[in-house]
Formats: sequence, C-alpha cells, structure tokens
Amino acid sequence: MEYRKLGNSGTSVSHLALGTMTFGAEADEAASHAILSDYAAAGGNLIDTADVYSAGVSEEIIGRWLSKNPAERDTMVLASKGRFPMGDGVNDLGLSRRHLRRALDASLTRLGVDHIDLYQVHAWDPLTPLEETLGFLDEAVVQGRIGYYGFSNYTGWQLTKAVMTARQRGYSVPVTLQPQYSLLVREIEAEIVPAVLDAGMGILPWSPLGGGWLTGKYSRDTAPTGSTRLGENPARGMEAWEKRNAEERTWRIVDAVTGLAAERGVNASQVALAWVAAKPAVTSVILGVRSQDQLADNLGSAGLTLTREELDRLDEVSVPTFGDYPYGGPGTEQRSRRIDGGR
Repeated sequence: MEYRKLGNSGTSVSHLALGTMTFGAEADEAASHAILSDYAAAGGNLIDTADVYSAGVSEEIIGRWLSKNPAERDTMVLASKGRFPMGDGVNDLGLSRRHLRRALDASLTRLGVDHIDLYQVHAWDPLTPLEETLGFLDEAVVQGRIGYYGFSNYTGWQLTKAVMTARQRGYSVPVTLQPQYSLLVREIEAEIVPAVLDAGMGILPWSPLGGGWLTGKYSRDTAPTGSTRLGENPARGMEAWEKRNAEERTWRIVDAVTGLAAERGVNASQVALAWVAAKPAVTSVILGVRSQDQLADNLGSAGLTLTREELDRLDEVSVPTFGDYPYGGPGTEQRSRRIDGGR
C-alpha cells in the first residue's frame, strides 16, 4: 500500500480508501466487519462513510467494529459526510449551521468517537450562505470535533469560491474534494481538477470503476442485475445503463481496459483503479465493495504500476468529448501561451 498526504494536510493516508456505502444495504454487519478487517490487514487506513449511507447504519456498523478493534480505532483515519436529509423536517437537510451541528453530533454518536478526522459536506447548498457553512466547519476544527474538512460533488467555481472565502475570513481551509472520477467520467479534468490543483487540495475519487463497467463484467447484450452505482434506484440505474451502453466510447474504453489487463495478467478493475490512482491531485481512490472477494480484487491494484505508454493508451481512448468552446481545442488554445512568444 502506498501512502500519500490527505490533500494539503499533514496526515498520511493509504492511496486506496474503503468506501462503505454498501454497509447495511448490500453487505450485512458480519460481512462489513470482515471487509473492514481485511482492509486494515492490507495496510489501508482511510474509511469513508456518510450519515445517509443506509440511513446511518453504515456509521453504526463501523462504530461497532472500531469498538471491537481498539488498535484500529487509533490508526484509522475516519471520513464522513453531512448534507442530505436524515429526517422529514424542514431543516433536516442542507449546510446550515443548525443542520450540520446536528448531523455531526449524530455521526459522532453512531461512530462512537469524539472526533471525525475528515468531515465532508456532501454537496453544494444554494440556500445557505457559504460563510455560514464555512464558519461552522472552522468552529468544529477549533473545537476538535473534526480534524479537517472537505467537499464532495462541488463544481470548479463552487470549490474556488469556498477556498477563497475561507482564506479571506481566516478560517481553516478545505483539504479534499470527493468527485466522481473514472476512465468513463473524466469531465472534471476541464475545470474541477485545475481548481483543486490551484487550491493545493487532494481528490478522493468515488465510483472509480464507473458503476461496474470497468470491471469487464458487462456485455453489450446483458443488462446488470442487482445493485450497482449506476443509479440510486433500479429504474434510474437501468436508464443510466442503457445510456452508457449506447455510447461507442464506452466499449472502446472497456475493450482497452480488458485488453491491457490481459497483457499484464491482471484483472480489468485493477487496471482501471491504477489509472485513477496515477492522475494528478489524487490522494486516495475510494473502493466500494460488497464482499471480501471484491475487496481482494480491488486491493490487487496496489501493486500495479502502469507505464507511461500504458497510461497514454488509456488517456487517448477515454478522452472526454467537449465542444470547441470553452473546453475544446480552440477554447483551450485561447488560454495557452508560448514561452517564446510570436504569432
């Protein structure tokens, strides 16, 4: 396992994180505890969860595992999130001071800890003043209830505005961003990755296997069964699958990944994870698994280093499609400059 700084903080984390959205839903408590133990044994030390994962059950499962494993409780870096509804009340969601205080308190209780190392706001809130959200997060850092804070699912302008506001007000600054990122979903490279690099933050990619597409388990004629991260409900998941299946780019990428995996004698998922882990600003890639076997397969990517030529092959086949402006060729050229000048 490789270790990297948690964004612009001084804390070290494994470059593969354990995502726990499946805990309490697709993995029961016994299976979840076995996954946690295997992850720890492999040298992993970053556990990512959220209050909305199985309506708090994911955090409770992690909390009970930590209580049974006091040594791991001291070594694990815990990350959780708040923002989405945990109740039916008018203020049971968002990034207001009121909701975040209650959300953080509840997460601490479920996890059975007195502080969370990385507390992330799960998405932008257009109704709450940014200063209110950042003020609460700074207070939580000062009080020792969280070590650091980060964002999830922010756009480039939202991230930059938040970073600059925090700096101007003398608040603690965010250390990470958690976006969707994979060979299939590279649009963040246009604005979000540059914003992260400019801020000196780190990226914690979620869904690095593209909802299962990059494992090589899907075929053109066979729709997925069971739960996937293609959608949060079966109907939406099937709609997402049909859209992705119809894109020729999808199959070019899948064929390239499976082909390279065969050349290297590894699994397709390991190639896809190694590609994400090698991208600029990536701190730790979040693994979402339902079983010990899936975890073992994903952890196999820890020993896989792709060559520059292999990375270029995957980059070329997966390049995202943008219009000419502002992210296509002409738009990009307008923002570039030759060091030697000239017309």
